[in-house]
Amino acid sequence: MNGPSRSSLAVLAAVLAFLVGPFVVVFVAGFSGDETLVFPPHSLSLRWMIHVFTVDAFGASLGTSLLVAVGGTVAALALGVPAAYALARRVFRGQEWVRTVLTLPIIVPGIIVGLALLNHLVLVFDLPVTASLLFGHTALLVPYTVRVVSGSLQNLRPDIEDAAITLGATRLRAFWLVVVPNIRGGLASAAVLAFITSFNQVPVSLFLSGPGVSTLPIEMLAYMETSYDPSIAALSTLMVLATVALVVFMERLFGFTRHV
Repeated sequence: MNGPSRSSLAVLAAVLAFLVGPFVVVFVAGFSGDETLVFPPHSLSLRWMIHVFTVDAFGASLGTSLLVAVGGTVAALALGVPAAYALARRVFRGQEWVRTVLTLPIIVPGIIVGLALLNHLVLVFDLPVTASLLFGHTALLVPYTVRVVSGSLQNLRPDIEDAAITLGATRLRAFWLVVVPNIRGGLASAAVLAFITSFNQVPVSLFLSGPGVSTLPIEMLAYMETSYDPSIAALSTLMVLATVALVVFMERLFGFTRHV
């Protein structure tokens, strides 16, 4: 069997450089010892890595991002898992329309979703900023949860659950004791995907943030408007490393990458 041609390898290398190149630039710039953001840096240092922990705005917004991401993930799972179960185990009129509606928050541009949520959550219902962020992120995360969990349920034979019900278990008990353990990889995948999506969300958070309350990505954008030091590159590097560590940990624990 002939191996890949040189042209194919060249295209592969170009694609990898296009995808990974920006991360390499940010990663290297995060360890810069210069006063301003330049690439390549003239010196290497942990100065700006340490500096990001001294910026009060980053700490406060990090707490908000974690609160919204964790809360939104839990709420999305609570809403998305039953919806995914109904779509995977039941056939009803308008089922495809329901699937389409559940996909709309992913398809529609984030700016439009953010504007719509601002109009309803803030202007109509007058919710506090944190509650608006939580509701808005939950609306964005439910489609991801439904998609991933539906895939896991479709790969699980329904007769396993039916056998548990035949042996005397209620449908709810069969779901918790039979279905959930068999789709735990899909649940973990949905949780990680939802958490990362929420934590890195910008367009919707930009509309729903308010005075004194903003998420970390929004605070990073605001910081870049007034400062041009490598702090944002350093913080971005730390976020990438934390994300990779989370994904590797969950992969080792659940082996979930086959579900996404």
